[in-house]
Parts: sequence; C-alpha cells; structure tokens
Amino acid sequence: MVSLTYVPRDASNIFQSELWVDNIERLRTGPGNAFELRVPGIGHVRCDPDSTTSYEFSHPSFSFSAKTRTHTPWSPSKSTPEGILVHLPLPLHWHVQSLASECDFELHIPSLGLTELPNSDRSGQATVHQEKNWANSFPKAHIWIQARADDGDGPHGICLAGGQVLGMTAYLLGYRGINPLHNIDFTPPYALSVFGLSPFMTVNNDWEKRRFDLSVQVLWQKVVVKATAPAGTFFALAAPFGEGFRDNFLAESFAATVDVEVWRKSGWGSWFGFGEWQLVCKDRFEDASLEFGGEYYPLRGSEKKRN
Repeated sequence: MVSLTYVPRDASNIFQSELWVDNIERLRTGPGNAFELRVPGIGHVRCDPDSTTSYEFSHPSFSFSAKTRTHTPWSPSKSTPEGILVHLPLPLHWHVQSLASECDFELHIPSLGLTELPNSDRSGQATVHQEKNWANSFPKAHIWIQARADDGDGPHGICLAGGQVLGMTAYLLGYRGINPLHNIDFTPPYALSVFGLSPFMTVNNDWEKRRFDLSVQVLWQKVVVKATAPAGTFFALAAPFGEGFRDNFLAESFAATVDVEVWRKSGWGSWFGFGEWQLVCKDRFEDASLEFGGEYYPLRGSEKKRN
C-alpha cells in the first residue's frame, strides 16, 4: 500500500489517498544500506549511502516529490531505539531512521483548490521524520508519539512507541532536550510490565479522553509523558498483518499536546535510589503526533474514520 494523508490546520478537511498496489519492489542500489522501494507505475522512495532520501510519486489523485538535505540519527551513541534489542528474534522491530531531516518538497492534489491547499503546503521546505517497522504483524495494541520543535534555544523532541507484545506491555522512548544532559532513552526491562505490574513503569491509555500517560524510571532518573489531542482531529489508517491490511486499525492526530518532565534524585546516594525527586526539566510540544492502535482504539474496524 502507498498512503498519503494531508492534514491542514482545520483537521476536518483531511485529504487521504490509499493506493492498494500489487507489488512493491525492494532493490539494493549501492554500498552500505542504500536501497530503493519501487512501486511500478506510481513512483519510488530512494535512500542513498549517506542517508539522503528522495520521494517521487505520481498518481491521478496526487503527486508528491521530496528530497532530504540533512539527517538526524536517533542518538550519537546508537542508531536505533532498540539498541542491542534489535538483534533479538522478536516478532516486531521499530527503527527511526531520522528524528528530523530538512527537506525540499512539492505536493499537488488536483481535487483541492488554493483555499484547501495553500501555497505554503504546495512547495517549499519542511521537516520529515523517518521510521520503518519490520515484523510478522502490527502489535495487538499500541501507542505512538512523535514531536519536534526548535524555538530558538535549540532543537528538542520526543519519540516513543510501544504496547502489547508477547503478552507484555513494553515501550521504547527517546527524549532529546535542549540541554544535552536531558537526552534520555528508556527501553525494556525498565519500560516493561508483565500482567500490568512493573517496579519501573506506569502507563494509562484512555481513548475516550484521547489521552495517554507514561512514567518510566531507573533508580536515579524518571521521565513522565502526558499526551492528549482534541476529539475530531484523529484520522484512520490501515495496518499490515499476516493476512493483509486491516482497514481503520489505528487512529492518528497531528494536533496533540505532549508534556514531558524529567526528574532526578538529589543528595547523597542518589545514584542508588536515595534522596528526593527533583524536577530538572519541563517541556511542552504543540501540534504533535499521537496514535492509538489495535485494542487501544475501540473504533478499529468500524466505518467511523474521523474521530
């Protein structure tokens, strides 16, 4: 499937095109991890050895082209959220190719006039967030959050994904603060609960309130994430499974507010869990991405696709 969703400021006027294609070819095009995903008759995505990525799609319902100029890896110390977990034979893997890449783009949607698709969204410069999954299928239930900002003091952002996998609840989280001391990753076993129990993590999903809360910690450090988005801003997407795509399996909003807090223990023995918690960083992101999928999304499989 090739899917394009255009979300204007007024989320009630979303444009969406899902192209069910017979084949997507994957070709190795150079040294390293250079490759091309080719959709016959429609277009391609090409990734060069230096991670420069180009997109070129043309269809009667839309045309889109873009090329990245920069690349922001997950972190200086590891290229993927999973770290060493990427080598385990898990049924699902999640990779973030770039947290934020500057790109030049052009977008044309024949059915939208100038008022529905303003010039600023037809061509120019944008920031692209690049991910991929490889798996037997999507998880039974999942949450995904992504936010990025650069308000003069420097870039900062958060990216997390997780849910129900192998009978457990697990999350991968990366927060990048303006202060490099607040660049924090959490993975299992800390961001993990079994039968809803964990000494390090608490999590709450509330689709009715369009809200997600997560707290995960080690002995001396804790990250608290609170995300919410207005009802009516969510649009549906299909998700891949072994038997094929399941329509309206997840709902996503680009109008979320995400609050992040970083807490640290202070005083003697703080590295061993002693001392008082102190708030050392507080961050807020507007127009962020929030996604509910599977069993966390009660309307999955229904005809209601604007929520």
